[in-house]
Amino acid sequence: MQNRRRYYPNNASGRNFPRPSRRPQYNYDIVRAIEAVKIVSQPSAVINEEYVSKYKFTDFAINDILKRNILEKNYLYPTPIQDQAIPALLEGKDVIGIANTGTGKTAAFLIPLIEKTTKNKSEKVLIVTPTRELALQIYEEFKSFAKGLPVKAVLCIGGTGLNLQKDQLKNDYNFVIGTPGRLKDLIRTRNLNLSLFATVVLDETDRMVDIGFIGDIKLFISLLPKTRQSLFFSATVPTKVKDILYDFVQDPLTISVKKSETINTIAQDIIKVVDKNKKVDLLHDLLIQEGFDKVLVFGRTKWSIQKLSDELVKRGFKAGAIHGNKRQSQRTRVLEQFKNNEIQVLLATDIASRGLDINDVSHVINYDLPNTFEDYIHRIGRTGRANKNGVALTFVE
Repeated sequence: MQNRRRYYPNNASGRNFPRPSRRPQYNYDIVRAIEAVKIVSQPSAVINEEYVSKYKFTDFAINDILKRNILEKNYLYPTPIQDQAIPALLEGKDVIGIANTGTGKTAAFLIPLIEKTTKNKSEKVLIVTPTRELALQIYEEFKSFAKGLPVKAVLCIGGTGLNLQKDQLKNDYNFVIGTPGRLKDLIRTRNLNLSLFATVVLDETDRMVDIGFIGDIKLFISLLPKTRQSLFFSATVPTKVKDILYDFVQDPLTISVKKSETINTIAQDIIKVVDKNKKVDLLHDLLIQEGFDKVLVFGRTKWSIQKLSDELVKRGFKAGAIHGNKRQSQRTRVLEQFKNNEIQVLLATDIASRGLDINDVSHVINYDLPNTFEDYIHRIGRTGRANKNGVALTFVE
C-alpha cells in the first residue's frame, strides 16, 4: 500500500483530492480550455431554475401497457427533452433534439416510437448509433419499455453473430438498432432493405461523424424512403453534421434544452503529475480515498488501458477494462459488473465516453488527456447525471 499523499477537502463536494500546483504551466490547449470552464464552487450550490414539466408520463397519448412499463421504471415526470419531444413525435413530426448527455434522450424517442409501432404492426424503425455499447443500451431500454407489447427489435452490432442477425431479420420485427459498420454489412449482403423503414433515428450523430462514419450515414439516408419520420438526437451540431441535416429532416421541430457545454453538477479539477513514473501511484492514492466509490478512468490507447487495469487488479482493486481489443461479450460483462457495483473501477478508451447511462458514477478520471475538448465534455458527462453531483479529475504531466 502506498503512503498517502496530503489531501485538501474540496469544499465543493465534500470529497478530497490532491492539491494542484499553484502555478501550473501547461502547453496543452485542451488544458487551458479545461481551466476556463473548471467549476471550483460546490456543484449543489449552483442555483438552477427547476424545470417544471408540462406533462406527466400518464398524460401522454400512449397505450396502458406502455404507461405501466414506464411507471415500473419509477418514471413519473419527463425530463425537459422528453417533455417537449414526446408529444411532437407522437404527432409524427421530424425532430432535432439537442440536449446534454444524461438528460434522457433515449426514452424521448423510444416511448413515442414504440407507441407508433403498436398502432401499425408493419411500421419499421431504424436506430443508428455510434458504438456497440450504446446500441446495446438502447436495445435493453427498448425491452423494458416494450415488455408485454407485440413489438420486436433486432440488435445489429459487430462482435456478435452475423448469421444470427441475418436469421432474425428474416422474421417479423419492428425495430433495428445498430452501428454503422454492421448495418452496412447487412445492406451489402441484401439482408437489410432500408427502403422499408419509414422512421429513422440518428443518435449521437456528432460522434458518428467524429469517428469516420459520415460516408455511411450519407449512404443510409440515400437508401431511405423519401417520405419518412426523421429524428436527430445529439449533444452538439458541428458543421459537418449540419450538412447531413439538410438531407435528413423535413420541416423539423428543433428542441434544444442544452444550457452549457459543461454540466453544473460536476466539480472539475486538474491534477499535476510531477513524476510520470509515479503516475499510477497517484491514481492508486486517489482510489483509496473516501468517496471514490464508482470510478470511470479514461486512457488513450487499448494497450495502455489494459496494462493499467491489470496493474490495479494486481494492487487489490476490483477493476475491469473495456476497449476495442475485447470481445463484445467481454465488454458487456465488464460493463454489467460496473453497473451492478461488482467492481469499483472501470477503465476505458473513448469507446465508452458517449451515451452510456451508468448510474451513480462518483468520479471520472482522465488518466490520459482526451484528443479534443469535445471528447473531454463527453467523458466527464458519465458522472453528475440525473442532477446528481460528480467529480471530474484530469491528470496533466
